[in-house]
Amino acid sequence: MKILSRKTLLLGLFSFMVSTSAMAAGGGNLDHSGVNIKDMAALQRGAGLFVNYCLSCHSASYMRYNRLSEDLGQSEEVVMENLVFADAKIGETMEIAMEAEDAERWFGTTPPDLSLIGRSRGADWLYTYMRSFYQDENGGWNNTVLPNAAMPHVLWELQGIQKLADHGDDHGESDGHGESAGPQFELAVAGQLSPEEYDSTVRDLVTFLDYLGEPAKLKRKNIGVWVILFLAVFAFLAYLLKAEYWRDVH
Repeated sequence: MKILSRKTLLLGLFSFMVSTSAMAAGGGNLDHSGVNIKDMAALQRGAGLFVNYCLSCHSASYMRYNRLSEDLGQSEEVVMENLVFADAKIGETMEIAMEAEDAERWFGTTPPDLSLIGRSRGADWLYTYMRSFYQDENGGWNNTVLPNAAMPHVLWELQGIQKLADHGDDHGESDGHGESAGPQFELAVAGQLSPEEYDSTVRDLVTFLDYLGEPAKLKRKNIGVWVILFLAVFAFLAYLLKAEYWRDVH
């Protein structure tokens, strides 16, 4: 039996990791979200969408309201006025009033905490998911990214009501390379927003969810630039020191 080369093993391991990551993120035809967590305006709009449409069922127990004030560039008074609708205090976490037992009785399952959803699913998955709700033949809500999800379409008034387009035996239009571009939808009932406006609204929400998964990312990337510069300068000084020490040897 031949022993696999190191290159073959590394290639196989890399392929396994990529395929595993794709399955964990949902895989399939995901749309590019284009989120930018450095966009403070998008983060602020996304925070408002989150507390208005998500926080009634989904908690974010790893996030405190005062952190939103620090990271989103808003005063504590603005946060309390626009993002806190319960009797919570500025230093408390973003919890919901609904009991887990009641949620399971009403929805059949307990809505998950969304603190880390941006890290576990990824921005592209969330963006595609929130744009893929449709009304099935039974008149109920379904989703092509996560079929038979217990969650209803909470943003339907903004987007309107979609239905799957009828392509006969096809499962979607071609992407130009001979492969399916994913399910196609038809807007049966118009919403309050145009399709372009709704996509922008979802992008804002996903931007906030992406930030929520790792708030330190805002500062980590900025600090990382200075760390790289420091290491570059230190490496140059170390080279000069090494040259000085070894001058007599060479």
